[in-house]
Amino acid sequence: MKKTGIWLYLLLIFALSPTIAEEAQPVETEESSSSAEETEYMAWAKSLWASLDRQKGDIVLPQGNATLHVPATFYYLNPADTEKVLVDVWGNPPGSETLGMLFSTDVTPFDDNAWGVTIAYEEDGYVSDENAKDIDFGELLQQMQEDTRVASSERQKQGYEAIELVGWAAQPYYDEATKKLYWAKELKFGEAVQENTLNYNIRVLGRKGVLLLNFIAGMNQKALIDGQVNSVLAMAEFNPGSRYEEFDPEFDKVAAYGIGALVAGKVMAKTGLFAVALIFLKKYGVLLLFGIAALFGKLFKRKATTA
Repeated sequence: MKKTGIWLYLLLIFALSPTIAEEAQPVETEESSSSAEETEYMAWAKSLWASLDRQKGDIVLPQGNATLHVPATFYYLNPADTEKVLVDVWGNPPGSETLGMLFSTDVTPFDDNAWGVTIAYEEDGYVSDENAKDIDFGELLQQMQEDTRVASSERQKQGYEAIELVGWAAQPYYDEATKKLYWAKELKFGEAVQENTLNYNIRVLGRKGVLLLNFIAGMNQKALIDGQVNSVLAMAEFNPGSRYEEFDPEFDKVAAYGIGALVAGKVMAKTGLFAVALIFLKKYGVLLLFGIAALFGKLFKRKATTA
């Protein structure tokens, strides 16, 4: 009876072994899946950050008609690296044509409190400032809001979030002595983004075109950006031969638009299209998808300040 009992016991164990082995396998929980995604994202983010060529000093912009004097407190990204940040990190549509981007050295593009300055140039000719004092900026805002609605509709057809121009964050101001134009817009992207985006715009007039510097930040950073405007303006200058005062009416082309159109964004005079490519989203909370924004900030903060 003992031998029979032992064999029956062994047969029972053998029969149940597949079930026991199956139950012993680790079950993939939501927590383990999230951890794997975090690890994968962190590896991608570290790789992208390491690939960015962060430059300082005198930077001759790709089109060669202007120079940036980048101090130790900032770093410059070339156009290719800027595209990585705008598209891959901040979630903008691809194909933006910039001359690069500026960042403060105390942030990386991945940080929730990051802000940056895109750089571009429009060579449509000499922009006359003759009627700058006559512009009704209230009426101009209404026109811009309608243009934004049209642009937003096209953007949504491409699968991107809607854009709404909420209003002025800083009303336009033109400094006739320095030939520089300032204004700021408050923008809302889609419904999911809780914080509105600040687009602080600067235009530096030149002999053959305009240098465009656009701050991208959250509305809660407006005071910070206000304190950085003069520093950024001091970095940019047109090279000799391209400066506003060197305009020669006998040889140089005059732009088909004036100061008001610069503010409105209608810089493509031939088509009359709204220049939505110059409106970029700072995608706050992009890292909160995995709840690791604070961790990422700690990992990269030192690298950003010593770059």
